[in-house]
Amino acid sequence: MAVTTKKAPNSVPAEMWKGLPPTMRVLFITSRQRTGGWLAEAFAADSASEVLLEEATGTAAGLARLRDEAYDAVLVSHEPGELDALELIEGYRAGGADEPIVVLGNQSEQEMAAICFEAGADAYVCAHTTTTRNLLWIIARAIQRHQLTRENRRLNLAERQRLQREHEEAERLLFQQRVLIADLEAIRQKGRRVPPSPEAGKPGEPERSAGPGEKKRREDAASPLGLPNELVHHYRELLRAYVIMGSGNLACELSRLAELLSTAGVSARQAMQLHLHVLEELLHGLGARSTRHVMTRADLLALEIMIHLAEGYRERYQQRLHPPIQMLLPGFEQSLLRIAS
Repeated sequence: MAVTTKKAPNSVPAEMWKGLPPTMRVLFITSRQRTGGWLAEAFAADSASEVLLEEATGTAAGLARLRDEAYDAVLVSHEPGELDALELIEGYRAGGADEPIVVLGNQSEQEMAAICFEAGADAYVCAHTTTTRNLLWIIARAIQRHQLTRENRRLNLAERQRLQREHEEAERLLFQQRVLIADLEAIRQKGRRVPPSPEAGKPGEPERSAGPGEKKRREDAASPLGLPNELVHHYRELLRAYVIMGSGNLACELSRLAELLSTAGVSARQAMQLHLHVLEELLHGLGARSTRHVMTRADLLALEIMIHLAEGYRERYQQRLHPPIQMLLPGFEQSLLRIAS
């Protein structure tokens, strides 16, 4: 290796070396024929970074050191016939290790770089053509790449866990809303409990068969929603648009929908059943994507629909209490008085 012994002048600012780690702990795996004394002297002669170099002789000793201790990077001397770095790296990577590994050999980089990359190494350096500073930067970049890889893996795992928590939270909210609707239905049924008819259930009288219209009515009543499919499809499209656009651009649509629901006599419980049914379909279609935005917009839509629906029923109640009165035309009242007199 061409050793660079020139020291950095005192006038050079420390920021010049901020790309290199201040300290690197490196394991050098080599053979008995080529010890690492020359490499330690080369690193000591360069003040850009402090390299704590430890040496292991042979493949078995190197793997044992890697198993027992942690290093920032690994240098492997490639010496065909004595120490095969490619075989060592393939076996080490097969065990799941991800430490940065740089191969140091006598062959040219054009000849060995691609082969080393395919074996799992991070770089190949020719000892006869490189410099100490160049080797330091190659090791530092390999360390940085592996640190970024580990950080990216950690962030991906955290993101998957966050999405899983969001999906579980959405399922809990939907379950609580379904329980609330069921409780309201139980209260309504309890308040409307009707005693059985005396004619019903008399022995010896077969149950009267229902016609096609009666069967269709019972099927609609027994369905989860009991609402027309056109209304379900319209609300599905409205919810998707609301998730994207928000409430500002759909106020007229929501008002017309609430008027339609109040005209059809749809209760607040049925409206919430419709909302939950469509929302569950939308959440299942998201797959592994985030549900936070959809749940937030869906809650706003449900609140807005309930407000419009409540206002619609309030207006209808007020109209029943104070029905409109036909007023007489101007002057018509005096004419009736004259006729009566």
